Amino acid sequence: MFTRRSFFNGAGLAVAAATVGKRALAALPEIVSTDSASMQPPLVPPNGRPYHPVATLNGWSLPWRMRQGTKEFHLVAEPVVREIAPGMKANLWGYDGQSPGPTLEVVEGDRVRIFVTNRLPEHTSVHWPGQRLPNGMDGVSCLNQPSIKPGQTYVYDFTAQRAGTFMYHPHADETTQMAMGMMGSWVTHPRDPGQMRVDRDYVFLLNAYDISPGSFTPKVSTMLDFNLWTFNSSAYPGTDPMLARLGERVRIRVGNLTMTNHPIHLHGHEFVVADTDGGWTPPGSRWPEVTTDIAVGQMRAIEFTAAAPGDWAFHCHKSHHTMNAMSHTLPTTIGVESGDLTRKITSLVTEYMSMGGAGGAMDGAASGAMQMQMPLPENTLPMMTGSGPHGPIEMGGMFTVMKIRADLAHGDYRDPGWYQAPAGSVAYPWEGETPAVERG
Repeated sequence: MFTRRSFFNGAGLAVAAATVGKRALAALPEIVSTDSASMQPPLVPPNGRPYHPVATLNGWSLPWRMRQGTKEFHLVAEPVVREIAPGMKANLWGYDGQSPGPTLEVVEGDRVRIFVTNRLPEHTSVHWPGQRLPNGMDGVSCLNQPSIKPGQTYVYDFTAQRAGTFMYHPHADETTQMAMGMMGSWVTHPRDPGQMRVDRDYVFLLNAYDISPGSFTPKVSTMLDFNLWTFNSSAYPGTDPMLARLGERVRIRVGNLTMTNHPIHLHGHEFVVADTDGGWTPPGSRWPEVTTDIAVGQMRAIEFTAAAPGDWAFHCHKSHHTMNAMSHTLPTTIGVESGDLTRKITSLVTEYMSMGGAGGAMDGAASGAMQMQMPLPENTLPMMTGSGPHGPIEMGGMFTVMKIRADLAHGDYRDPGWYQAPAGSVAYPWEGETPAVERG
């Protein structure tokens, strides 16, 4: 992450100064931006009310300027280049160098002022779903406010009245701007830092893109048939793992800004839904789950105790949402010997893909064979990818790993590597009558 002052020079200054003037620009909070798609450490509040900060999956929290008791943030709506996963980048629109934009963290009762500078080629606005605020601050373009035109800076000024998990996104040309990745998370912490306290607190958004193989820019007219399903604009194996020390209480806040619902599933643990965009759920109303369905526009926060060490899968339970760049026109050739046919077709149609006669699995030699049958254009992710301690994991899209370790230090977010399972605790091939306990 870096602080960028260069916006106030050159072309950026010329556009913005024409609208708001140099003196007004000088009074804005400093622009803070990043070109990294990796999870940054939680932002410990340097001033204002204390709170326990969140960690944004493959993202970061935006620093603020405290001015006369008001927290001032500066969001810059602009074109960005986002690494979806190693080997693939996308031309998106976002805020402060990334898509999604940075997480905004405040405390219940904080007076908040957000400066929004528009560096897009068209007008925009910012809506703050779930916030209690004056009608003129709600951010629906031309209903509550004039549109923010290219080069303009607008100010949103209100008090964060209730704790919870929220988001922000445009309410101007939504089909284009949200399809291009304009969104971000917002967390309002309780006034009492001990209320609803957890040891680890993660937040991210579910989003989806339709990016044709070999291209860099999403199709903005797609309604349902997306081919990249992501956690915070990252697809596995580009998604950071979430970490916890054995016994820690963990919260994961998830918001859905795709065009469909997502049943989010955690392996090895049960959890409760402790928070929605409407507020904290009463403890007496909670029940244990291992999957919770998150509808379009909803936020859900799940909580659980990291009770079992290991590398536990965390993913959307719609199977095609844990794949990358899947073509729905891909023929099914299970039971068909298609090797010679595939080679002949691909000599004529280079983008042709064949599943293979035994299915789509990528185990050992079969992995190499399948990849040979599926030539990929530049800047395209394989449908199933990622390597684990036992071979190809065959996942993509909305998938990551919850890594729980007994020896992980409190507050340590460094990847500890793959879990080293104790002897006798890993599934094994049948070799006779020897019980597993004796094999260990």
